[in-house]
Amino acid sequence: MLPCFRNVFILVRAFKHLRFRVIMNWVNLYSGYLLNRLGINCNHHTKPFFIAVEPSNFCNLKCPECPVGNGASASYKTKMTMNIDLFTQLIDELKSSLFHVIFYFQGEPMIHNQLCDMVSYAHRAGIFTSTSTNAQFIDSELARLIVQSGLDKLIVSVDGATQEVYEQYRVGGNLELTLDALKHIQHWKRELHSKTPFLEIQFIVFKNNEHQIDEMKALAKSMKVDSFRLKTAQLYNFENGHDLITSINKYARYKLQTDGKVVIKSKLKNRCWRMWSGSVVTAKGDVLPCCFDKFEQHSYGNLNQQSFLVTWQNAKSSNFRQQIHMDRKQFEMCRNCTE
Repeated sequence: MLPCFRNVFILVRAFKHLRFRVIMNWVNLYSGYLLNRLGINCNHHTKPFFIAVEPSNFCNLKCPECPVGNGASASYKTKMTMNIDLFTQLIDELKSSLFHVIFYFQGEPMIHNQLCDMVSYAHRAGIFTSTSTNAQFIDSELARLIVQSGLDKLIVSVDGATQEVYEQYRVGGNLELTLDALKHIQHWKRELHSKTPFLEIQFIVFKNNEHQIDEMKALAKSMKVDSFRLKTAQLYNFENGHDLITSINKYARYKLQTDGKVVIKSKLKNRCWRMWSGSVVTAKGDVLPCCFDKFEQHSYGNLNQQSFLVTWQNAKSSNFRQQIHMDRKQFEMCRNCTE
């Protein structure tokens, strides 16, 4: 089951978006995925089941392991927000078969001043919607707009139960603002008699905050959110060890080998359903294979030059999928993937 739909309530709500064409698209996608693994190219018949749209490619925080926050990605030197006309064209093209739009990639989505309009547009098209945020910009007015937009799920990152621990990773962030944002969302859900957005606190487990897990569970309970999720951390340059790798094995993506090298725990199989069933569209319109392509090294094309489906079904995307099923380890972004 996709992590987004682990809770019963959100799973039930998600099923409401499974229209006939969406179900048939999934069947077509999965059939093509299986055939592709056998060497039969069915790329030209597929449409995505989900897309991740990047509303903004920059952020207000300086998280050390984020290519945007630490300035490691040259692709993000120019600050941009997605053109809303480009977004509506994308939804119009895919809405008959699309199930889920994730309003997040790398930048902070709440920076986009028309985010709620974008969510509303997808919501009216019958598409499940979600986003993830550091919540620093969510005041009472924005909280009201978020609830009214029809957003189905809102993930709020809270990586510390105290300001001292929180700001060690969320550099430049204010824990009090984040907790106030949660209260604002809860307030407007009550005022507007809305069951959505489903509200989840997400806590990425690092070495520096692992001692606060129980404290965070208690905090999440006191905030009366719908879900509290502990998440493993994706780290870069981990091969020789990393200060942020948690000592709690359950929440570590990596393990120490006998030769002293650190490797990812998951076995990297030559297949990827995530890459086959969905895609990422950046703020500037580039179409990427998946959310692990943080440095935009494998763009299929750009929506300012051609439609999404032309890009999604072109020779470059087809070849990339074939290469994944032949030797996935050849791609650096895949070597740090848990799927």
